[in-house]
Amino acid sequence: MRAIWKGAIAFGLVNVPVKVYSATEDHDIGLHQVHNADGGRIRYQRRCEVCGEIVDYADIDKAYEEDGRTVILTRDELKSIPAESSHEIEVVQFVPSEQLDPIMFEKSYYLEPDSKSPKAYVLLRRALEDTDRVAVVQFALREKTRLGALRIRDDVLVLQSLLWADEVREAAFPALETSVRISAQEREMSAALVDSMAGDFEPGQFTDDYQVQLRKLIDAKIEQGESLDTEQTFGAEAVEAGSGEVIDLMEALKRSLEKKRGSGSGDAATADDTAEAPAKATRAKAPAKAPAKAAEKASAGTARKASAGTARKAAAGTAGKADAAKPEAKEPAKSRRKGA
Repeated sequence: MRAIWKGAIAFGLVNVPVKVYSATEDHDIGLHQVHNADGGRIRYQRRCEVCGEIVDYADIDKAYEEDGRTVILTRDELKSIPAESSHEIEVVQFVPSEQLDPIMFEKSYYLEPDSKSPKAYVLLRRALEDTDRVAVVQFALREKTRLGALRIRDDVLVLQSLLWADEVREAAFPALETSVRISAQEREMSAALVDSMAGDFEPGQFTDDYQVQLRKLIDAKIEQGESLDTEQTFGAEAVEAGSGEVIDLMEALKRSLEKKRGSGSGDAATADDTAEAPAKATRAKAPAKAPAKAAEKASAGTARKASAGTARKAAAGTAGKADAAKPEAKEPAKSRRKGA
């Protein structure tokens, strides 16, 4: 067993350090829901009824409804209430055990000594045994103040949580208010029936027949091969449970990737803008090169005109232009002139 809580029993001026363990456990076979068509697991989501979005646990507050009005209580507001965080089991009264109505009993916890010497623990246990009384205590567990009773079971102190008085309903049945006459013979026969069924209570003699039959059914289906690979019953978006709360792992991963991609695209956009600025400047300066090109063309034209004869200026100009456009056509043109 693993301790769920550590504290101390305050018994007058005596402190008894203890570890607290759950004394009971559920023996029911755990079942979960699946789709009858394909065996896929059924998943429940925390979906907001107003906006329709799936809400993370961190974004959930609590609320109270009364007379058609809802009051939202934030986590900070709830934390502002003095929390019962004391790890002390305070003994407030010792009462006869028969005064505790079993209907008030809730959950049971074993208390283990948590000190080098169990003397104080044994002293309290002996005091309860000698006086045949139960210690009424108050303690805090999971941020709630609770009422409890300390009693003894097999030399171990047991902390029994109790319901508060206003949590126990009154039984008011009109049928029981009707006067009913029972004859002496009926009472004698019922008493005889009780005597015939009398015995000592031994819990081990009783079994949970439903759980036994359910186990047999499961084992039979496994032996007959009527089972699925558990991994196949999960969808692409697996749900992981932790501290009581459900976390959508795939959703968290997707959001992380989207956030990362968003920051990456922003960096890329900045880099593109930086690279584009010089390019724009270069394009803006391009028209300034036009006069230089014109000057080069003019110089080339003047040189060609100077080398040609005055009588052949027009032809030389035309040939020079043709030569500049198609250099490979110069030789065939000369051949044709010689042939002529």
